[in-house]
Amino acid sequence: MTRTAWPASSPLLALDIGGTSLRAALVDGGRVTERRQTATPRPAAPDAVLNAVLELAKPLATQAGAVGVACAGAVAGGRVTATAAHTFPGWVDIPLAETLGAGLGLPAAALNDARAAAWGEYVAGAGRDTTEFMFVTVSTGVGAGLVLGGRLHLAANGLDAELGFVQVPAVWGEGAPTPLGRLGPLEFETSGTALGAQAAALGLADARALCDAAEAGHEAAGAAYDHSAALLAWKCADVAALLGVTRVALGGSVGLRPGYLARVRAALTCFPVRYQPELVHAALGADAGLIGAALWASQEA
Repeated sequence: MTRTAWPASSPLLALDIGGTSLRAALVDGGRVTERRQTATPRPAAPDAVLNAVLELAKPLATQAGAVGVACAGAVAGGRVTATAAHTFPGWVDIPLAETLGAGLGLPAAALNDARAAAWGEYVAGAGRDTTEFMFVTVSTGVGAGLVLGGRLHLAANGLDAELGFVQVPAVWGEGAPTPLGRLGPLEFETSGTALGAQAAALGLADARALCDAAEAGHEAAGAAYDHSAALLAWKCADVAALLGVTRVALGGSVGLRPGYLARVRAALTCFPVRYQPELVHAALGADAGLIGAALWASQEA
């Protein structure tokens, strides 16, 4: 397999559109060389967000040869539809790459933010030396990206690695009754938001406080922390069995905690050895999506 190389000519412009912040960066040789950031407009309607992104990115665009966009939601063919409509109201089939490319005068390509991070980690981070790789972010929600056979897996409808929405027993969050009991999305049980709800029930300030307490030996906090880690381990084993993934990199505010990684690793040992992918921390931190989007633009825009 020939791995994608970084272009040797001009830097690339990378944009990251999130529910909390908008980021723009120049990426050169696999590293961020210049960056800008602003808060995401409220409400985050399409026109308001796209105008804010253009305003943020234009000072950097003159130095770039192409623009890569990482965005939350279902992204396919350069168009995006929100999967969290309460966060991005009105985002239905928005021509993201076309609009931003035209506004910046650059060829453009777009990816879901977790898929962009997966591609960045695969090429320049924790996924190197693999061909079947998954990146998982455990933060406000749970997102993922898959590289299979050395190629980023992208489905035509944009729902190609929505690990946070696979079904698990609903212990904390809302779940639908089924013949197997109440089932709900993984992220309702596993994410930082879910841990934050459990923290409140225990009288702790937030998810970080719960994680700190669990790692200090707090029994009830530890049970919540272990519950999250065990469910994630189960789904990593499922992906290994289904797709042959051999390495999984964890990112996000929860996923990057050493204590959380240790718990996911411990829970994974409950499954057959052949379904235990190597678990590591993501290497690129918060820049994984920017780097991945830039690299994607270098080959697709």
